[in-house]
Amino acid sequence: MNPFAEYFQSQHEILNQTHTAALTTILEILERAREQRKHIFVFGNGGSASTASHFAADLGKNTVRSHMPRFQVTCLNDNVAIFSAYANDDGYDSVFAEPLISLSDPGDVAIAMSASGNSPNIVRAMQEANARGLVTIGFAGMNGGKLRELAQHCIVVPSNSYEHIEDIHLMLCHALVATIKQKHPELNP
Repeated sequence: MNPFAEYFQSQHEILNQTHTAALTTILEILERAREQRKHIFVFGNGGSASTASHFAADLGKNTVRSHMPRFQVTCLNDNVAIFSAYANDDGYDSVFAEPLISLSDPGDVAIAMSASGNSPNIVRAMQEANARGLVTIGFAGMNGGKLRELAQHCIVVPSNSYEHIEDIHLMLCHALVATIKQKHPELNP
């Protein structure tokens, strides 16, 4: 028997149980941000930091079209100097909130990725984002945690497995980018 079959079967079942209706709204938010030149901030911890970085790279590069404005997107966990300065001087719960305060304007977009939805730095950043008038989006797992309550739009992967949650978060990000690319093909490929 294939030793990986159980993992893949579980992944398939969890994906089928994940309510993805909010993807349409998230797509509209991203496209509006692009058109209105609003900034998109993405962030997460651990594996979710990797997903956030990957999503920011895909939005920033793979959606470039000569006839359209580019996405203005920043992954807040990619700048190690500012990240570690805030962690060292103000505490780890400030590493996303403080850069958001410095860089964001009302109408910008904050996208948090967290398997548990309860990381203090994610919670504080989303509180600040809401207070500053940003559009807030969450990608969570388990029961969604506090992120589910704080994000104006949230997709929760119904699993306690970090591996399954992180896999599906990346799939959802890829689905968003692929859909943007399909909706807006290059005029002269």
